[in-house]
Amino acid sequence: MSVGPAGLNSHHGSVVAFPGRKPLQVGFERDELMRILDLYGRMVAAGLWRDYAMDFGKDAANFSAFRRAAERPQARVEKRPSLRGKQGMWTLFGEAGQVLKRGHELAGILSPLERKLLKVVED
Repeated sequence: MSVGPAGLNSHHGSVVAFPGRKPLQVGFERDELMRILDLYGRMVAAGLWRDYAMDFGKDAANFSAFRRAAERPQARVEKRPSLRGKQGMWTLFGEAGQVLKRGHELAGILSPLERKLLKVVED
């Protein structure tokens, strides 16, 4: 059995982040990005969106969806981890930059956009 520098079994050790150091940029986790891109694909199929952009800064990550590439984004999803303990780290912005929804869960933030995909079917 090998023993690491701290006297722990090196096969069962864990990786610990350096204390007090913020990441250089905020990004989306794989499951978050998959959920956003799934919605994007359905909106493209419905003819509502045609292009997207992602921006990763030191404070926030943004996903912007465009009807056409040459205009303002129709919707923007922002992940800001510093607001995790307050109103929630997720924000949905509208075309004019207004806050449409804030929250702690990505699914709740995307729900207003997903409602646009629903169609009423009569019997």
